[in-house]
Amino acid sequence: MTKIRSIRQTTSDPTSDDLRARVHFCAETGQIWLHEHRMLLIHAETQALLRKELIETLGMNRAKALFTRMGYESGVRDAELVRTRSPNASDMEVFMTGPRLHTLEGVVKVTPVKLEFDRVAGKFYGEFLWENSWEGHWHKRFFGTHNEPVCWTQIGYACGYTSTFMGRQILYKEVECVGMGNSTCRIIGKPIEEWEDANEYTSLFNREAIADLLIDLQTQVVQLRSSIGDTHMQPLDMVGSSPGFLAAYDLLERAANCQISVLLLGETGVGKEMFARALHDRSPRRGAAFVAINCAAIPHDLVEAELFGVEKGSYTGALVSRSGRFERANGGTLFLDEIGDLSLSAQSKLLRVLQEGEIERLGDQKIRKINVRLVAATNADLKQLVKTGKFRADLFYRLNAYQISIPPLRVRKEDIALLAKNFLEKYSATHGKKLRGFTDKAKRALLTYSWPGNIRELQNMIERGVILAPNGSRIEVSHLFSSFGDDTPLEFGLDSNGSLDINSSDAGKSICAAVFNGVMTLNQVETLLLETSVDKARGNLSSAARMLGLTRPQLAYRLKRLNESNESHPDPVQALEGNRAPGRELFE
Repeated sequence: MTKIRSIRQTTSDPTSDDLRARVHFCAETGQIWLHEHRMLLIHAETQALLRKELIETLGMNRAKALFTRMGYESGVRDAELVRTRSPNASDMEVFMTGPRLHTLEGVVKVTPVKLEFDRVAGKFYGEFLWENSWEGHWHKRFFGTHNEPVCWTQIGYACGYTSTFMGRQILYKEVECVGMGNSTCRIIGKPIEEWEDANEYTSLFNREAIADLLIDLQTQVVQLRSSIGDTHMQPLDMVGSSPGFLAAYDLLERAANCQISVLLLGETGVGKEMFARALHDRSPRRGAAFVAINCAAIPHDLVEAELFGVEKGSYTGALVSRSGRFERANGGTLFLDEIGDLSLSAQSKLLRVLQEGEIERLGDQKIRKINVRLVAATNADLKQLVKTGKFRADLFYRLNAYQISIPPLRVRKEDIALLAKNFLEKYSATHGKKLRGFTDKAKRALLTYSWPGNIRELQNMIERGVILAPNGSRIEVSHLFSSFGDDTPLEFGLDSNGSLDINSSDAGKSICAAVFNGVMTLNQVETLLLETSVDKARGNLSSAARMLGLTRPQLAYRLKRLNESNESHPDPVQALEGNRAPGRELFE
């Protein structure tokens, strides 16, 4: 049984220092982070006015339930953060992170009076004093002395935090409250079954019945739309609301009931085959085969045999007769990916098939009629290939009759969250994981990344995150990315006195360590800062100077001095690396 009678918290407490080190302010993006959870600094009076308006609008009981649930979710988030602490810490040290976080977040000063718990046995008893409760003071100011405790958000936090930490439901009651006229607030927490009137409190954590009703109605609408075969619903694996995606999808739907050949254009990984399958599934040919072939993956001397079939003995190695992809797709759809890699001979025969609707197998003179809809795709510039003589102009004009351009993921910012959620659900089921979503910082990283590999890269990255994230947790940045890269916004944290300190960032510590250990010199650090600022400003010295807090003449003077120094003392390592400043790898 872990016990504690009293704790005195000081600014020199290493646990408090560790918590402060997890708070980061990003001046460039206007974001505050507590580890990987995004936080907000909000005026207490503004929050109190919102609370007052909700009480007057919803009534005291509904407002109480709403704020209790909000606090509960906040407690759950902080309990998840606690799990990231050192595994060597004791249960008591880990648990006390929650009260310290509540204090650090400016909600209330928490002092433990009595705390006994056993996580294995599921036993818990906690008694705490609350000082400077913002909820109690503001409620009393707006509504006067109340006959019941009013620190609803804080009670919800304590319940959510402790329940998550213990792995079982723990219920707290506020037995003294400044909103009732007491000098301080006091709370007691025990397992829910040890409270005789638990039912009166647990109802606060249940959502309003109307919310459940709306969810049920929404589910029924989805089922009804599915049962009547709504052709305007997007496939489950194709989601998006961005203008570029919707425009491409609208063109796909318009072509679905036609027989015209379709050319899909887009970068590698944007989902061209997915579009082709969706086109087939929405067409009258959906009952027949959908056959796909990647022209770039087949050797040029075999591609014609793959497309049109081959008769036994037509060439060395042709031991049996077999049909080609056109015959297998008869009545359905044939998808030719990377069509720009087809040989000129294969292009000529493909054009004949499109014009005549008939094929001949290699080594055979029999003509076979086929009825195939062709969907082609490429990430190459076919117009340029036509100019260089690598692609037939007549085939290009035949394929280009109906063109659909699929936008890259980097211009579909609105769709990233939808796609990530879909992939999370898919791979959580595949790998038997139950995850709570993404941390705020992971969401930010997903939205700011340039996605050179498009949807395929996102899909693979989400699967990696699902595999690496512990069961029951959230996917963090480290589970997705090895690093942010050079465009990571500068963040700074809190020092031991609670002040903003830019030197507490990990990057700053790395540079200091490099200088102190002799890896870099002070001049090299200055060189690194100067060159990085100019690179980031794309050569604009005025902008680079503002980043460094200098005037433009000051920056120009330093750069001139740097260039003169390099000319008189050339660095062979820089010469080999293209004048790359030593130590830049610290940021990469």
